Amino acid sequence: MNTRTEAGPEPLTRATAPRREPAPALRARLRPWLPTAITAAALLCLPYSTLRLPGLFDGPLNSPATLQLLATCLVFAGLATSYDLLYGRLGLLSFGHALYFAAGAYAAALLMHHLRLPLAWSALIAVAAGTALAVLLGAVSLRVSGIALAMVTLAFAQAGSILIARDPGRATGGEEGLSLDTALVPGALIGVVNTVNLYWIALGYAAVALAVVWWLAASPIGRVWNGIRANEQRVSVLGLNPYPFKLIGFVVGAALASLGGVVFLLVAGGVTPAVSTAEFTLTLLVMVSLGGAGTRWGPVLGGVLYTYVDHRLVQLSGAPAFDALPPVLRAPLSQPLFILGLLFVAAVFFFPGGLAALPGRVRARWSRGS
Repeated sequence: MNTRTEAGPEPLTRATAPRREPAPALRARLRPWLPTAITAAALLCLPYSTLRLPGLFDGPLNSPATLQLLATCLVFAGLATSYDLLYGRLGLLSFGHALYFAAGAYAAALLMHHLRLPLAWSALIAVAAGTALAVLLGAVSLRVSGIALAMVTLAFAQAGSILIARDPGRATGGEEGLSLDTALVPGALIGVVNTVNLYWIALGYAAVALAVVWWLAASPIGRVWNGIRANEQRVSVLGLNPYPFKLIGFVVGAALASLGGVVFLLVAGGVTPAVSTAEFTLTLLVMVSLGGAGTRWGPVLGGVLYTYVDHRLVQLSGAPAFDALPPVLRAPLSQPLFILGLLFVAAVFFFPGGLAALPGRVRARWSRGS
């Protein structure tokens, strides 16, 4: 009878099994997404932090006032990303992007006011209406290009802004705008104690806008967009019709702007005609140019920075320190737009390419110096 005296090899268990290291190619593909993952984790955990940043915010990070300000910054970060889809990715200078933002906000507010639809249905129909409006106006506007496109989109935007301000049938509220009908909004989105939920919604909107733009930019459509931005005639010579590709970008950007309008209605608690003007679109252009047009993070940085500085300058303009200044300095410095204009001019001169290009410029200068 044979008996087995030697111990055989130990069976492989989860503890003893050799750990598989990720392939170098996989690690190389995941490495560029590491800053995105860290940023997303920091933003998700922010409402749980009691950290105080004196000089930047008036209270801790999880205070309602700070979360409200951050939610507004995130809404404009997503909106600037949607505008960058036209300006930075396609090279289309549109002065009518505010029209679709206002369409989303006003359509949702009107549906709740007059038809008594709940928030979810109002938001869905408002985004669909903003998208349909973009299909109609984009099909007409994109028949021209360059300055002519800017003028046509400006004309449509001005018509929409005048229509909202004239208050036809007392539907839009005129200069006073419309407030959010809280009776049709879930209780989790009402009240100061629920500001954190509005922050989550604004963060979700910014993430959706970024994901859509990044995914499209990396797709074959995005490569055609790059070609159109570089030389539209060359794309035509290669056998592709640029018109449908431009229309896709125009409609997607407008749909994201309409969704941003609905989120803005929730965060701000109402909407006024100021968001429908051409000046509002110019503000988006400044945000994108400040952060860096056509870059991954540039529109987000520009949107957040511009909104934050604008909010803080409005607060500082009423500070007692301004009253002690001579009238020659007090008058211009008390106007936030004047200071923002100076900052934008300084950024254009000293940081060409926007804030997103600043690290590369610093590394290039450092390598030349070493």
